[in-house]
Amino acid sequence: MPIFHAQADDFDYPAFTPSQSDFGGVGLIQMPSGRVAREGEINVAGTFNDEYHHYTVSLQLMPWLETTIRYTLVQDLLYSSDPNFSGDTKYTDKGIDFKVRLLEESYWLPETSFGVRDFGGTGLFDGEYIAASKHIGPFDFTLGVGWGYLGNSANLTGDKSESSDCGRNTGYRGTGGSVDFDRWFTGCSAVFGGIEYQSPWAPLRLKVEYDGNDYESDFPVTRGDIDMSQDSKFNYGALYRLGNWGDLRLSYERGTTWTFGFNLNTNFNDLKANWYNNPAPQYHQKTEADKKSADELSNAEWNQLAQDLHQIAGYEDPRLYADEKSITVVAPQTKYRDRDEAHERAGTILANLSNQNGLDVDSYKIIETANRQPVTETVFDPEQFAKVANVEYFDPQVSDATTVGEPTAPEGQLYAKSNKDWDINFAPVWQQSIGGSENFYLFNIGVTAGANYWLNDNFELGGSLYFNIYDNYDKFLYDVPPDGTALKRVRTLVRQYINDNPVRMDNLQLTWMDRITDNWYAQAYGGYLEMMFGGVGGEVMYRPQNSNWALGVDLNYVVQRDPDSQFGFFTEEVQYDPITNRNYRVQTGAPTGHATLYYQPQWEWLPNTLFKVSAGQYLTEDYGVTVDFSKQFDSGVIAGAFVAQTNLSADEFGEGSYNKGFYLSIPFDVMTVKPSTNRATISWLPLTRDGGQMLNRKYELYSVTDARTPWYGKKAVN
Repeated sequence: MPIFHAQADDFDYPAFTPSQSDFGGVGLIQMPSGRVAREGEINVAGTFNDEYHHYTVSLQLMPWLETTIRYTLVQDLLYSSDPNFSGDTKYTDKGIDFKVRLLEESYWLPETSFGVRDFGGTGLFDGEYIAASKHIGPFDFTLGVGWGYLGNSANLTGDKSESSDCGRNTGYRGTGGSVDFDRWFTGCSAVFGGIEYQSPWAPLRLKVEYDGNDYESDFPVTRGDIDMSQDSKFNYGALYRLGNWGDLRLSYERGTTWTFGFNLNTNFNDLKANWYNNPAPQYHQKTEADKKSADELSNAEWNQLAQDLHQIAGYEDPRLYADEKSITVVAPQTKYRDRDEAHERAGTILANLSNQNGLDVDSYKIIETANRQPVTETVFDPEQFAKVANVEYFDPQVSDATTVGEPTAPEGQLYAKSNKDWDINFAPVWQQSIGGSENFYLFNIGVTAGANYWLNDNFELGGSLYFNIYDNYDKFLYDVPPDGTALKRVRTLVRQYINDNPVRMDNLQLTWMDRITDNWYAQAYGGYLEMMFGGVGGEVMYRPQNSNWALGVDLNYVVQRDPDSQFGFFTEEVQYDPITNRNYRVQTGAPTGHATLYYQPQWEWLPNTLFKVSAGQYLTEDYGVTVDFSKQFDSGVIAGAFVAQTNLSADEFGEGSYNKGFYLSIPFDVMTVKPSTNRATISWLPLTRDGGQMLNRKYELYSVTDARTPWYGKKAVN
C-alpha cells in the first residue's frame, strides 16, 4: 500500500488550513499542491474567467484520498456545430480528478502526494503530477513536477519543436469518458511551484505560483484560434475566507487574465443532529407491589406500553407478546439509527413496567422487523440491565445487558397490536442530469405521494403518484443520429415521461416478502414497477447475521410503459418521434436482473465503506458489470459513485462511453429537528443514456435487512 505515515510536529505559527485551486481540489492557483484537506471535507466551487467557467465538487473521501468532479464550460466554443442539436449550449467538458497522499508532513519531511487530473473526461485538462508541500511559519511552500496539461511548458523534459504537447496522445477513446492509462506520465514535463502566505489578518491569504503550463495546447487555442498567450509564467492570487464556510478568490494569471472564484465548504464528519426529542425515561427500582402475571395487566396498561415504545423508543406500532418468563416486542425501528439508544429507552420502559407491577420475567425481547419481516432479535437480561441503569460499575453500556442474534417466533399471548394496515407517505423528488448537449443542467422537481396496504404479514399492495412541479426536460431532445446510437430507448425517453405528464402513476404493484429461513430472505413482485417499466420479478438474498458480506440475485421480466398512457405498454418496438421526425426503438419485453455481492471491507485504509458488484443483463439487453463504491462519514452521510461497463462499444453507447454516476445519501436526522432512520438521496449523472441501466425496484432486500449489519442505519459517531 503506497501510503506511509510520519509523525507531524506541532508548530508555533498560525494555524494553516489547505485551500482550493481553480480546478477544484487542494492547491495553489492553477497548480495543485502536495496537501489534502481533512477527511470528510466537501467543497463546492465556481471559477470564472474569459476562457473557462469551472464548476467543481471536491471531497476528501479518505484521509489519504481526494476526489474531484469538474464541469467546465468553454466560453468561446459551442457544444456542437449543429444549432438544432445543442443550440447555444457552451462546449462542456466533464472531468474527474484524484489525489493520493503518499507522505504526511513531519518536522523534516514535506506532505507529498501524486495525482491525476481529468482522468475520466475528454482530455482537455488531463495531466499527472507529484507535488510536495512544507509549512514554515506563515508560509507554505510547494514544489512539484507535472506532465500533460500541468507540464506543457516542457521546462524539464520534452521537445516542443514537433508538437505543442511533446507527442502526448491528446485524443480520447470512443465518445469520451474513458480512462486512457497509456498516456499517463507521457509528453511534456515541467517543474512548478509556489508559495501560500497567511497574512497577519486572519481572513486574507496570498498566493504566487510558477506555472507548469504554457497554454499553447489549450482547447480554445487549438479548436477556436483563441489567443491565450502567456505574458508571464507567474500567477498571483488572493483568498478571503468567509468564516469557516467559504472563500472568495481573485487571481491574475498568465500576465493577461483575471480570474474570480468562490468556494462553499463543510465537513461531513462534523455534521451533528440537533433534535427536539422525547426525553429518555428514568429507570425505576422494583416496588413492593404484589406480584402479577402478564394476563393480570389491563388492556390500558398494555396499550400504554405500546404507545411509550412507539413514541419514546421509536418502535413503531409494536405487537406485544408475553408469557410467564418473557415480554416480547415485535416492531420496526423508525427513529434511532443508534440501536443502543433505542435499546436503552425500550429496556427502561419494559423494566419499569415489570418493576412497578411485580412481573417476574427472565428476559425482554425485541424482534426488530422491516416490511413486517423479522430481521434481528435483541434479548435483554433484566438483572444485568438493572446494574447498567443504576451505574453499578465503571462505564456501563446497554450492550452489556443485551444479546443480538437471529430472530425467533414470538412466545406467549398477544396482548397489544396496531390495527393500522395502511401506510401513507410523501417524498420530495429531485432528479438531475448535468453536462448534456441540449442544456448544461437538466432537472425536475416534484412530489411522490404513496400508499401501501398490508393484506397480511407477507403481502403488500402499494402504489404512488408523481406530481411534477417544475422541470426543464422540454430541452432534452436526444436526436439519435448525431449521437450515433440506435439502442432501445429505455432511459432517454425521460422527457416524455416527465414533461408530458404533470401527474403520473409512478408505481402500482403487489409484493410478497418473507424470511424463508435463517439468513435467507426473498421477495416477489408484479405490476407497474417504476415510472418507465412494468412486469414481474423476484429477489433472493443470503445475508448472515453480523456478517460484512451478503449475496443477492434478482430476476425480472419487464415491458416499457407507454408515456402517452397511464396504464398502457409499448406493443410495437419501432416508434416515431414527432419532434425529431425520426423513428426509435423501445423495449417491448425482455429479462433483466443481476447477481450482486455486497461487501463492507474491514481494512484500516478503507474504513466505513461498501462495495456492491453486480453482474447481469440491463434494460436495453446489454450485459456486463456495475461496481458501486460508497463511503460513510461520522455523521452518517454516505457519498458514493458507480460505473457500469457492458458489452456495448463506446460508439454504441454514445457520448460518455459507459454509464456512471454519483450520489449523496443524507440522514434525515442531520437535516431536521426529529430523530429518524429515513434518508434523502441526491444523485447526479454526467449524461442520460440507455446503456448500463438497471430497473428501479421498489424494495431491495439489502436495505430491508439492513439491521443485520447496519450500513444505512449505522449510528453516528459523536
